[in-house]
Amino acid sequence: MRAALTERSARVVAAVKLHRHVARRRAGLFLAEGPNLVAAALQRGLVRELFVSEDAERRHDALVTGQRVPVHLVTERAAKALADTVTPTGLVAVCQVPTTSLDDVLAGSPRLVAVAVDINEPGNAGTMIRIADAMGAAAVILAGHSVDPYNGKCLRASTGSIFSVPVTVAPDAVAVLSLLRAAGLQVLATAVDGEISLDDADLALGRPTAWLFGPEAHGLSDEVAAQADHRLRIPMAGAAESLNVAAAAAICMYQSARALKLGQRT
Repeated sequence: MRAALTERSARVVAAVKLHRHVARRRAGLFLAEGPNLVAAALQRGLVRELFVSEDAERRHDALVTGQRVPVHLVTERAAKALADTVTPTGLVAVCQVPTTSLDDVLAGSPRLVAVAVDINEPGNAGTMIRIADAMGAAAVILAGHSVDPYNGKCLRASTGSIFSVPVTVAPDAVAVLSLLRAAGLQVLATAVDGEISLDDADLALGRPTAWLFGPEAHGLSDEVAAQADHRLRIPMAGAAESLNVAAAAAICMYQSARALKLGQRT
């Protein structure tokens, strides 16, 4: 009995370390918290072990029972240590980081890709992943100094879409853009002072496209923006000077998805 408790405590301690980026990178593992994320990770076959409190086991019995992964019953104190939220759910999975590479994505002749450059706010990054999934994008690339997509806040903001759309990390943004262009995608960048209005870009949007989105505070760097085939601005009739980067991504990717769908019909 004592040996089992010691083993369980050691598993909890090892899992808690995955709250840190460096530990996730070294282990190739991350934590998914809550029934929605855990269910999505289980469906993808990424879960390696589950931690569940007694209360959570009762509430999510259908999700926990019968799983072919180790399930550890833990105390509320341990569940709180494993949690990354103010109100712990009592259900946390240790998951394997997916192995999809940029080469895998490009080999599939993608028609729509989102490239987030230097997006270090996890809520924005996770929302962009959710948007890309909704719009049928082939992948999301977190380029430059972007946030770790397996950060807890980013995972929650993706609402499980991170398990549906391939997400890759690429520190060298310029090199990534060269690879995307070589794969037949045009590269479009959003900019407040873009030379083309999104309203006038219908023909261009019918081609396979990689969209570049930079941080809303200062936008894309000159070096990265210079790599784009076109810089587009979103026309705004109100007094707002700019949009949240996730909102801009939603507008641009919707327009691209619509144009690509219309192009398939003609």
